[in-house]
Amino acid sequence: MTLSDAELDRYARQIVLKEIGGAGQAQLKAASVTVIGAGGIGSPVIQYLAAAGVGRLVIVDNDRVELSNLQRQVVFDSALLGRPKAAEAGRAACRLNPEVRVAPVAERLDAANAGALLADADVVIDGCDNFATRLAVADAVLRLRIPLVSAAVGQFEGQLAVYRGWETDRPCYRCFVGDAPDRAEASCAEAGVLGPITGVLGSLAALEAIRAIVPFGDDPAGKLLLVDLLAWRFRTLTLPKDPGCPCCGR
Repeated sequence: MTLSDAELDRYARQIVLKEIGGAGQAQLKAASVTVIGAGGIGSPVIQYLAAAGVGRLVIVDNDRVELSNLQRQVVFDSALLGRPKAAEAGRAACRLNPEVRVAPVAERLDAANAGALLADADVVIDGCDNFATRLAVADAVLRLRIPLVSAAVGQFEGQLAVYRGWETDRPCYRCFVGDAPDRAEASCAEAGVLGPITGVLGSLAALEAIRAIVPFGDDPAGKLLLVDLLAWRFRTLTLPKDPGCPCCGR
């Protein structure tokens, strides 16, 4: 995978980093990342991965742009109300970086289609807003052995983790949350969320997707980052592998 003169200029500030370099930039160009949800978390993910030169972005979202989205879903604007999110987020990515190939998928991901939708990904980022979809994504990427970057927000808080549960000493998503597809959960419409919180967690999720493609620094898999921006506090917890986990336990 070679880089053109224009690409060398576009990504110069990344390439100069010894942890990335030209070889790492070529890896990003060759990579495919699937983003689940083009919402508050997905917006900065899509923008930063496109800007970073990830070669292919698959955007999975079956919703349309609503006025209440615009407070935090900054990949959209008022002119796009009523338009399909996946397609419009893809167009925004291409405007930002015409070198990126985008595949919008206007489907709702579930257990039946997750494997097919995620099979070609090098990394999956889950920023969706419902627990059943999160479980379907997590189960599929575990079977496919694809790194999962999972981000969630609520009010002034957020959490982020990277899962590679097929590895002997790393937990999967179900090691953390268990098996509770019917658990009660409050939506952003009910609980509220401050827009920049989604920007912080989405940006961190994009960073971890880049790290999964071009490894650098400490490996975050098996750790949970908790962000509390009312208290201005960031904490990291170790997530143990559950030996009794029905999905990844031995």
